[in-house]
Amino acid sequence: MKVQFNRLALSEALSLLTSVVPSRTPKPILKCVRFEALTDCVHVYATDLEVGINYILSEVQVIEPGQTVLPADKLSAIVRESVDEVLTLDVQDGTCQIVGCDSHFTIYGQEPEQFPNIPDVDGQPDIEVGLLGLKRGIKQCLFATAKESSRYAINGVLWEIKGRKLMLVATDGRRLAQTNVNLSLAPGGEEGVSIIVPSKTMALVEKLSGDDKEKVAIQLVGSQILLSCAPVSISSNLVDGNFPKYEDIIPKDFDKRIVLNSEAVASAVRRASLLASEETKGIKLSISDNSIMFSGRAPEAGAAEITMTIDYSGEPISVGFNPQFLTDALRVIQTPEFELDLGQPDRPGLIRSGSEFQYVLMPINLG
Repeated sequence: MKVQFNRLALSEALSLLTSVVPSRTPKPILKCVRFEALTDCVHVYATDLEVGINYILSEVQVIEPGQTVLPADKLSAIVRESVDEVLTLDVQDGTCQIVGCDSHFTIYGQEPEQFPNIPDVDGQPDIEVGLLGLKRGIKQCLFATAKESSRYAINGVLWEIKGRKLMLVATDGRRLAQTNVNLSLAPGGEEGVSIIVPSKTMALVEKLSGDDKEKVAIQLVGSQILLSCAPVSISSNLVDGNFPKYEDIIPKDFDKRIVLNSEAVASAVRRASLLASEETKGIKLSISDNSIMFSGRAPEAGAAEITMTIDYSGEPISVGFNPQFLTDALRVIQTPEFELDLGQPDRPGLIRSGSEFQYVLMPINLG
């Protein structure tokens, strides 16, 4: 195999591919990427056996087709640090020469036949969705997934498809984010589709680049999901297990609704949390006639109070929330205003933004 690569295009591809390469594994070949050079393009593959990527590079000049498997970390570092516009990879008998204008590297590869197979979207997709819409949906829910949990199902994002609507739901047990995405092609049948996609897979899709014309083609094959958006294809195992009944978590017994300015509240939450207690890591929202006060207090540090004027004439209420959880939601809200629905102080709060996004937040006891 001998190929001339545009270095920047290769570097961008390796940046995505290496995000699935495991740092520790009993199978050394999984720490590698596989190159398959055809006559007019090069496929580059990476996998950790749960998630796989096929990245097609077209900014290449294939001098001699072939394939090789190279260590991802070494190759990525060489490409990243190079100053050349073009790099040549010349592989003979498992040894790869990487040649630039003033550089020459030699790295040793492994047998391509030992690299795991990575499936690709084949034929007509089951689902098609705009890339930017899907990325927006991922951004609005991925942050709420559990980072570490024995309940493995909440380490992923629930996909529920009904008609031409894709609902994405994520929770870590203390909060829940739900958002809707429009589909341009939906599966047939009236039963709908319900699957759990791993957080790692969702994060990869969010990294894909493209404009508002780009579509993501999706196939569901057994216990796998296959996603394709030129020039990248991602294959992933689905998460086994049962997702919590999120409908039961979303409060319906609220009797107080406040419309708030997104940017102003984000600033108030940040400032109030500057003096929040390290033990509780909470701030208090005190709501009364036409005002809301955000306060943080720590016995060893002091106190902070930020007051805003609002349109409210209901009963006074005080409730504590984790400021980071509030900030996470406010960061992904795409409307200038949002609704905050509250019931009793010990009941969850509900944030709504437009018709697409809602966010359930458990209160905390500030003593």
